[in-house]
Amino acid sequence: MEIIEIKVTRGPNYWSGYRKNLIVMKLDIGDYEHLPTNMINGFGESLERIMPSLKNHYCSEGVEGGFLLRVKDGTWLGHVIEHIALELQFLAGMDCGYGRTRSTNVKGVYHVVIAYIIEKAGIYAAKAAVKLVENLLNKSDYNVENDIKELQRLFNRDKLGPSTFSIVKEAERRNIPSTRLNNKSLIMLGQGCNQKIICASVACSTSSIAVDLASDKDATRNLLSKSFIPVPKGMLINDIIDLEEAVNEIGFPLVTKPINGNHGRGITSRIHTLEQARNGFIEAQKISDDVIVERFINGADYRFLLINFKLVAVATRTPAMVMGDDSSCIKELIDQTNSDTRRGEDHENVLSKIQFDAATESILSEQKLTLNSVLPIGEILFLKGTANLSSGGTARDVTDIVHPQNIFMVERISRLMNLDICGIDIMAKDISIPITEENGAVLEVNAGPGFRMHLSPSQGKARNVAEPVLDMLYPDNASGRIPIVAVTGTNGKTTVTRLIAHFAQAAGHHTGYTTTDGIYIDGTHICAGDCSGPISAATVLRDPIVEFAVLECARGGILRSGLGFDKCNISVVTNISDDHLGVNDIDTIEQLAQVKAVVPQSTFDSGYAILNADDDMVFEFKNDLDCNIALLSMDANNPRIKEHSQNGGWTAFVEEEHFVISKGVWKIKIAEVAQVPLTFNGKCEFMIKNILPALLAASLSDVPVQTIVKALKSFIPSPQLTPGRMNLFKFKNFDFMVDYVHNTGGYIQMKKYLEQVNATQKTGIIAATGNRRVQDIKNIGRYAAQMFDTIIIRHDTDNRGRTKEELSKLLIDGIREINDYTSVIIISDEKEAIQYAVDNAISGELIFACADDIPNTLSYVKQQIEIENASLDSVQVTLNQI
Repeated sequence: MEIIEIKVTRGPNYWSGYRKNLIVMKLDIGDYEHLPTNMINGFGESLERIMPSLKNHYCSEGVEGGFLLRVKDGTWLGHVIEHIALELQFLAGMDCGYGRTRSTNVKGVYHVVIAYIIEKAGIYAAKAAVKLVENLLNKSDYNVENDIKELQRLFNRDKLGPSTFSIVKEAERRNIPSTRLNNKSLIMLGQGCNQKIICASVACSTSSIAVDLASDKDATRNLLSKSFIPVPKGMLINDIIDLEEAVNEIGFPLVTKPINGNHGRGITSRIHTLEQARNGFIEAQKISDDVIVERFINGADYRFLLINFKLVAVATRTPAMVMGDDSSCIKELIDQTNSDTRRGEDHENVLSKIQFDAATESILSEQKLTLNSVLPIGEILFLKGTANLSSGGTARDVTDIVHPQNIFMVERISRLMNLDICGIDIMAKDISIPITEENGAVLEVNAGPGFRMHLSPSQGKARNVAEPVLDMLYPDNASGRIPIVAVTGTNGKTTVTRLIAHFAQAAGHHTGYTTTDGIYIDGTHICAGDCSGPISAATVLRDPIVEFAVLECARGGILRSGLGFDKCNISVVTNISDDHLGVNDIDTIEQLAQVKAVVPQSTFDSGYAILNADDDMVFEFKNDLDCNIALLSMDANNPRIKEHSQNGGWTAFVEEEHFVISKGVWKIKIAEVAQVPLTFNGKCEFMIKNILPALLAASLSDVPVQTIVKALKSFIPSPQLTPGRMNLFKFKNFDFMVDYVHNTGGYIQMKKYLEQVNATQKTGIIAATGNRRVQDIKNIGRYAAQMFDTIIIRHDTDNRGRTKEELSKLLIDGIREINDYTSVIIISDEKEAIQYAVDNAISGELIFACADDIPNTLSYVKQQIEIENASLDSVQVTLNQI
């Protein structure tokens, strides 16, 4: 067996519209295509022995053990690998659930599709499943536990922590999208200008000065003390020679702690001797040079959580502990406690495992115990001096018993610190009565407090503390989204995208858009190249200035990794025709339609899918969509348009040589077709088609009609506004047009336009893409023969799997099927081909160039005009001199 490739989707995709995270493994099972599992001796038994938990997979049988029954009756190994990959993830703590295995047009080659939670874990599981099956086929031993341990490691390393995860889930509940900006806890909630950034429980609204202040425990203690908040008496020292003076002034019992520690690191409490104080000082200096020595306060340890300067939860914390059973040693008791499935390393789970460290060793030494000591039954041994969950402590919710005066005090503290999200640590005997210097004190104020003790306390009521975070960031249920218009289809996508963005900018929106020639923010070109995929879409949606996004969604990006967004407000499907067939296992136009359908299927139920009613395949999309439908047609009498209008729907069409928008019985003429520059005096049919969906998208986006009319007439086809789309250059004696036309549908539309253009001669510079089907390449030659008197064949920089000679031959074969007399010249280099055409142009000629590198092609043609103009100026100077 051979893994041909592995792709990872992160958005709506060809395989599933609502399962964004999928591993798509293209797998060649080789000769096993002829050997289903029931024909492989002992395979089913070996599989069940090594992975008995597969009995829980119902598969298509719908009953427990259904999958294993399929294996017994006979299924193919791709299907088996799918189930193993899912089960490996499940056994490692990742319940993914979804999987599919689909054949390709190549016998024995399958797409094995599995869901994932952690991307690297999903890839690992897919590869491990193949190895496991190969070992079973070879009758070799295989240790599944090694895979499970590695998957657990990947899961624990890359998964979100409890605090971040709770915020992301709450955002999801409110339909606010989230984007992970790194492999840790930096998250963007929302999109564009409505984005909010969080890092764990620190929000973009949190003052950096306040965070710095909270990290300086001495400065915090001084600020609170001056504000008459009860704090322990203490001193700041950085040299052990000052320790004895501090001890004498403060008195025992003491606590030593680093000035900027967290999670209880470097803290030593309940110090009763100078020797203990020295050890505590040394431990604290491992974290910071400056050490706080302060009075130890008797009482229970409480964590007050405040969000948006309001108290939302309180938990009392108990240090890591074990209880004797009169038989187990302390180490065994710790191991028993750590076996609790709720405990994990660091902050990965609800509770943390108890680690044996210097603090524990000191406590055992003080009590003359060792790890091998056996505690009497019922005796409790505290293993840490602090009650942090990160060091193995537990928590009990006590929010409902806090005295109102204490609530006032902690909310005042958060305002004094200017810390909108904070955790305040208080040691007190009883929080149901007011805290004073006699019965308690504020120990610390923490920025970025952990939420897990409140989300899942060991005892007491769980609190959804993520909810007030979202209330703070998005008050009054404000939307975190910006309007998104997504454009797909075979031809016209880029022009439609640019025109919609032009309308949005004219309406005053800060607009970002992506096309096959780049990314644009407020009209500024920030990235060149084919930017019609999900990474480019994500770039626009991450930009904090953007309040309206228009995203071109090409076939390649959808197949590679899905869409770069989860939902759009408006989708546009321009048309569907033969293009890229035979590439990426998309072999039929029906399959291509399924790829394009991903875009309208991702439209909000309340949004609109704009469909071409003149295209049967596109029109049929409406039957599988839950959103609203808007239709366009070149013909006002199209029955589909008329019926949709009668039912009150939105439509756009051409009537009496005018662009018309209609909703039900209401309709308005936007502009005369011939008066719109983009139509080339009404002669360019495909540009007229491109305008119709843009008019609908603008209207549905509440752009005023007057703005639409004005913007439509100011959208001039040019290298600036429509680079590579019918860019016409006027030389002295001939015209030169540059266009990105590259498929059969494009050539058909261009042929219709050129038939209306008068020229003494028409010369075409054409090329073909190597990864297209033979018939598609020949088609370009066939249509070129009907369009041009002279044809110059050039070659792209990347011929994509075919030689220049092959491409030239196929194009010439297509040309000769139509016309034996058309002049054909092969000039491989694009610039040389352009130069040849310009040098040999006759008066009144039209040269048409199909561009590969649009920016360089446009630049070169402009350069030729400049050379001609300079030559004319030189001649004029000479004549003037004569």
